[in-house]
Amino acid sequence: MNELQQLNETHGLLLVFVNVLLEQIGLPVPAYPTLIVTGALAMQSKPLLGAGVLVAMLACLIADALWYCAGKRYGGVLLKTICKISLSQDTCIRQGLTVYDRVGPRAMLLSKFLPGAGALVTTVAGMNATPFGVFVRYSLAGSFIWAGSALLLGMLFTDALIPMLDWLSGYLPLAIGGTVGALLLFVAWKYWKRRRLLARTSQVPRITVPQLLALQDSEHAPVVIDVRPKFHTAIIEGIPGAVSISLEEPLQPWVEQLGDVDMVFYCACPNELSAALLAQRLSAHGLTRGKALVGGLDAWRDANTVSPLQPSTAPST
Repeated sequence: MNELQQLNETHGLLLVFVNVLLEQIGLPVPAYPTLIVTGALAMQSKPLLGAGVLVAMLACLIADALWYCAGKRYGGVLLKTICKISLSQDTCIRQGLTVYDRVGPRAMLLSKFLPGAGALVTTVAGMNATPFGVFVRYSLAGSFIWAGSALLLGMLFTDALIPMLDWLSGYLPLAIGGTVGALLLFVAWKYWKRRRLLARTSQVPRITVPQLLALQDSEHAPVVIDVRPKFHTAIIEGIPGAVSISLEEPLQPWVEQLGDVDMVFYCACPNELSAALLAQRLSAHGLTRGKALVGGLDAWRDANTVSPLQPSTAPST
């Protein structure tokens, strides 16, 4: 424990800065426990506690600025790259965009408490061209809340943490094994949930882009429905003429308006999950003639179509 205390006094701020920066950039190196331990070990040095908050805020701001600038330049491509490493990659984009659509840059106040959400939210802030000054204010405020809460927890529970650290130093392999085991169980649970959801939505019929194009000029042309969150449709153009219906809005008005028509749902998420979910929900209301577009918006763009869809409108009652 004395060695740990000495290490914290000589290199504590550097360790905090590096750990926080690496975590906020996206590496799987949790910094919150480090901040809690730093708070506990630094109880005898109040200036070190204040410096710890400032150092953590600086590291967060650097990482956030990188994600913000990258999101502003690369937009949806970067968003998909972030979600590919998520345990919930099929719903990652929709959830991130929906949260930002509801609360705006205020989402940065609490996003750092959720693994991966910090990078996702700051990337969306860049995509939405949030003013840089506004972005910096919310980034610093969120960093202060996140880092400050960890240091405060360390301060409040010093008497319990110090003996625990002493015990862990004698049973380090056991502690590491328990932590790794808990992490593996969490990953397995998330994977099981994802596979179960994909199996359920795989029952929804699919249609390819060429098949959709072949139908566009026929008398049975389907109504094309954009399932992306409203925020996403505002910043990234979708299929021309599509009707926008997000998963978050009430479906009853659309059930009455759509009636018994052929529908094609598309989204910008892996495995066209959001499209399949909306098709299932409408099917539960009696609208069973819906199909999900294979590959979603990406497949539509990759097809390099010369003739866009003619504007489609929802049938009126």
